[in-house]
Amino acid sequence: MLIGYARTSTLEQIAGLEAQRESLRAIGCEKVWEERTSSVGVRESLRGAMDYAREGDVLVVTKLDRLARSVRHLGEIVEELEAKKVGLRILDLGLDTNTATGKLMLNVLGSVAQFEREMMLERQREGIAKAKREGRYKGRRPTAQGKAPEVLELASGGLSKREVARQLGISERSVYRILSAHSEPKVA
Repeated sequence: MLIGYARTSTLEQIAGLEAQRESLRAIGCEKVWEERTSSVGVRESLRGAMDYAREGDVLVVTKLDRLARSVRHLGEIVEELEAKKVGLRILDLGLDTNTATGKLMLNVLGSVAQFEREMMLERQREGIAKAKREGRYKGRRPTAQGKAPEVLELASGGLSKREVARQLGISERSVYRILSAHSEPKVA
């Protein structure tokens, strides 16, 4: 059985998730697990797909970066799949770990991907350091947490969460998060 796994990093990447889903269905994946989470976040659907897989099944992903965050993580995934006698196929690379060549190429490409990510992070750090030296670094955009007093005041005045969010120019989710962080603990 072919088991698909699709992942995007953010909620805004709906088209990317749909494209992955279509590719996985097109090659015959009977079950597709998907999630919207960072590669370093909790990956419940990946865990679900791996737990679901049985001997002889193949876990299929569209791209290597949708599956693993590092060579070490990739190795752990492959090791767990091999222990269950489950194959791994990565569509955009044409890799299949059911062959010796596929296993070798997976390790080589995983190492290259990790190297590429580390180089990108190094360039990013260098760019930030240069911008700070030149006084051009602004840092992250302030979060809605800075508006907590206003949220609490408007909400206590009887406004709906949606109206509070609209008036302050923040998301409703931020309003919910602020209100739950500042609510009184319930005593049973």
